[in-house]
Amino acid sequence: MKLHSDRFASPSFRLSLIGAAVLAFCSGQALAVAPFTVKDIRVEGIQRTEAGTVFSYLPVRVGESFDDEKSIAAIKALYATGFFKDVRLEADGDVLVVLVEERPAIASVEFTGSKEFEKDILVKALKEIGVGEAKIFDKASVDRAEQELKRQYLSHGLYGVKITTTVTPIERNRVNVVFAIDEGEVARIKQISIVGNKAFSDKELRDQLALNTGGWFSWYTKADQYSKTKLSGDIESLKSYYLNRGYIEMQVDSTQVSITPDKKDIYITINVTEGEKYSIGDTKFEGEMFGREEELKSLLLLKKGAVYSGELLTASNKRISDRLGTFGYAFANVNANPEINRDKREVSFTFFVDPGKRVYVRRMNIAGNSTTRDEVIRREFRQFESSWYDSNKIKLSRDRVDRLGYFKDVTIDTPEAQGTNDQVDVNLTVVEKPTGNFLIGGAFSQSEKFTLSAAISQANFAGSGNTVGLEINTSHYSRTIAFSQTNPYFTDDGVSRRFEVYLRTTIPPAVNIGSYKVKQQGAKIEFGVPFSESDTIFFGAGVEKTRIETDTTSPVRFKNYVRDNGGPADGIGSAATNAVPLTASWQRDSRDSALTPSIGRYQRVNLEIDLIGNQKYYRAIYDHQYFRPLFRSMTLALRGEFDYGHGIGGNAFPVFKNFYGGGIGSVRGYQSSSLGAADPSTNDALGGAARLIGNVELQMPFPGSGSDRSLRWFAFVDGGQVYQEGAKLRASELRYAAGLGISWISPVGPLKLSYGLPLNDKPGDRIERFQFQMGTGF
Repeated sequence: MKLHSDRFASPSFRLSLIGAAVLAFCSGQALAVAPFTVKDIRVEGIQRTEAGTVFSYLPVRVGESFDDEKSIAAIKALYATGFFKDVRLEADGDVLVVLVEERPAIASVEFTGSKEFEKDILVKALKEIGVGEAKIFDKASVDRAEQELKRQYLSHGLYGVKITTTVTPIERNRVNVVFAIDEGEVARIKQISIVGNKAFSDKELRDQLALNTGGWFSWYTKADQYSKTKLSGDIESLKSYYLNRGYIEMQVDSTQVSITPDKKDIYITINVTEGEKYSIGDTKFEGEMFGREEELKSLLLLKKGAVYSGELLTASNKRISDRLGTFGYAFANVNANPEINRDKREVSFTFFVDPGKRVYVRRMNIAGNSTTRDEVIRREFRQFESSWYDSNKIKLSRDRVDRLGYFKDVTIDTPEAQGTNDQVDVNLTVVEKPTGNFLIGGAFSQSEKFTLSAAISQANFAGSGNTVGLEINTSHYSRTIAFSQTNPYFTDDGVSRRFEVYLRTTIPPAVNIGSYKVKQQGAKIEFGVPFSESDTIFFGAGVEKTRIETDTTSPVRFKNYVRDNGGPADGIGSAATNAVPLTASWQRDSRDSALTPSIGRYQRVNLEIDLIGNQKYYRAIYDHQYFRPLFRSMTLALRGEFDYGHGIGGNAFPVFKNFYGGGIGSVRGYQSSSLGAADPSTNDALGGAARLIGNVELQMPFPGSGSDRSLRWFAFVDGGQVYQEGAKLRASELRYAAGLGISWISPVGPLKLSYGLPLNDKPGDRIERFQFQMGTGF
């Protein structure tokens, strides 16, 4: 007796099932199987498949009766595995013999001619649809793989792609699969037409689209390559643009995408109906507001008579729900129901407020911190477990953790706790970044060519949150050995402590004609006391010894210092002074991130005064930074700094405490520390007792980096100047520069490169267009 799958089998699995079904309903002596008791089961024809695998799919076991029904079920089950292309059942006495012919296995998958995609990406994509090494070869799967490859190429604008698939049998019932790819030329967008627009010009609307006909960065952004996904996003951008300008009934009626016969040029047409422009009518509230209706109304950004804006409507809903969130209503829902008056061209809104159930926080969970200790993160939390949910405190907790500067990314979400309807968990996830920094600075100029300086430090030492610094600077012009340690939680209530001991030696750069040497050694300690979530006051004290050495080429101001402090009468030699500076400062930090801020402010006022040492003086610094997000992921960054120093009791302001300007951190495009008055005999920059600096930056994601803020480019305008003690601060003396740059939060610290063009340089100014620095913040 033989039961052969040829009776009902066919090249495809579906037909084999149909055949099996036909066999199940057929009657007749010829197709009937005489039932028998199975004494043994033997499998023949397998090469890779284990016999146990075959046994596991059979509906019959040794000792059981075998009949027509079980034979059909057995064949169907073995075919369903996809391992076999032919299955036969035979009876050898009381032994059931299973004869199979295995499908070949894929030994390798290769690609030739592919340039648009990396091989690893293609291998991974095809493996997900069943075509990969060690997978069972199936012609249908290979056909699907070929179509998937074409789809991927089409999504990249390669409409002329041709793919030829070759399957080569090799030993041991295996095959090699080769996809030969002819990518052809990229089809580019030749024209984008918008039909039906009257209120806005074609150019104005095309500026809202991610797709375009090409530009300077098209080679990188590929914005001139058609993508269905991008077009869908652009349609939504157009709708938003109209909605934010009062056109509440605007519709995109249709889009047409056509390609030329040579598959090189694409034409896109977008048909719109603008409708009428509407203004805001009346607004009212309904629902549960706990007697806070007037407070919630004050949060509305929609004002009666103003032009309707969908963006402001969404923001208003969010402000109201966020406000309810500060009272524990984590799932508050606010819906605005519009009522359109076409005669008056007004739209009125009824805001339905549903606060939901008041909830509290069950757990505060932390994830992703492989190095940083939980307590370092947890002590920044302002939302606590087992207390009412407060959206402001949760956001503040996230921002405080981000401001630590230990993480590349900090995210937070608040899922509902399983099994409850009045509890949520707060899950904070961080992505660690290296905190050991190798800080390097340099520049290129015609005079000095390439200059370089370096230092090392370690923040978040061993995940403790403490910063331990061993600064070793081996620059030819500034040599430093310093050890410092900062403990941001010296006490449990957040009082910080920082101490430093140092030895610094400074000599002028090669461009200076005059020669001198300044040696400083000292130590200082500082404590910080927080008195609000964003405000901290600092106070400290230090001791410092300064020795200046001069020669015949030294600037007059250094010779005068040596002469006035016990040195030779001609000022050529050396002299030392001692200082006991006391410091006090105030800092306010409301930025959302210490490294890549997009919103918030940073302010610091610092006062240093010495009433005990040889050189009595005071020195004050005010630094103010402001960040505000603009459209399309752009951030406006403003910075202003004013520094002032003066001698006390008739003493001159110490020359080694002078401020300097020029370079990254002050006015780019001018050589570092070169602004201000120059020594009349050597033309070397003198520095000064006062400094005024202003910076404006427009920061944008680097093309192709999406929303990643760690890599950005920026356009800047800088202005500043350094003034001598007692001189008037004249705006006419300010130096300005403008340019472009790139900032990158690299594995070894923040990196900035800039190219600046001075806008009003004067004879004698030292120009340095290209500059870079690691470790700078703004």
